[in-house]
Amino acid sequence: MNLKELDPTSGPWAPFGVQLRRSRRAAGLTQARLARRLGVDPSYVSYAELAPPGRTPPSEKFARDADRVLETGGTLLLMWLQAKHSALLEGFPEYAAHETRASEIRIFELGVIPGLLQTKSYAAALARADVRRRDITPKQAEERMTFLLARQEALARRDPPLIHAVLDESCLRRIIGGPEVMREQLEQLEQLCEQGRVVLQVAPFSMGEHRPFALPMRLLTLPDGSLFGYSESEGRGHVERDDDRLRDWRRRYDRLQVGALAESATLELILHARKDSHG
Repeated sequence: MNLKELDPTSGPWAPFGVQLRRSRRAAGLTQARLARRLGVDPSYVSYAELAPPGRTPPSEKFARDADRVLETGGTLLLMWLQAKHSALLEGFPEYAAHETRASEIRIFELGVIPGLLQTKSYAAALARADVRRRDITPKQAEERMTFLLARQEALARRDPPLIHAVLDESCLRRIIGGPEVMREQLEQLEQLCEQGRVVLQVAPFSMGEHRPFALPMRLLTLPDGSLFGYSESEGRGHVERDDDRLRDWRRRYDRLQVGALAESATLELILHARKDSHG
């Protein structure tokens, strides 16, 4: 059977359809066999893969069930959420789609703990603050939380990426959500380090002008060895695809890691920050 080639740029749901077909083929299933396992008509699987613009998208239940059957670690639900909801900065949905298949994730963050490492209470405190400022609606805050938890779940797969995270010291010193929420967040960072799930370092204030990044950034290494970057300024997201710039980001990130505290010293600083949060 000749299937129509899919264009991932043809509409907001097209990336979901492309990923669904890719995952189905990787599992060695035809549309009909997948449909039987999901309890739907084969035409529904075909419809979900084609993702015609302007038509009703597949259901959230379908995305969840397909993740379960295809063992995709929540990737399809994540892509469903990013296509469905509107509380994300421009460029971030594209970044998040690449993040689900990255082999390595490099993070530099200022002021707040990065989303992948946040506790639910910490993330909720940030979302509530955005609602109070009227930057987002309560519904968008709920969407943002759902999307974050789906990202975290998608990365807890059988072959998780290696995550390098360098946090500016301000991430530890800035109290978010009150002392109790902050203590819980700092305890989670300690656990992630001790479990070996994250290579975590702190860029101390003493680095001063030698810190090579002025803005938060994300740098992905994809399975084919290519790089994909994302950064944020106030209220805007920026995708970076230029190979020369991305290689420069990687060199600067290497310098950042050399200048940042070692993991043991980072853990000690986190412990001190947790004690300080008691007031």
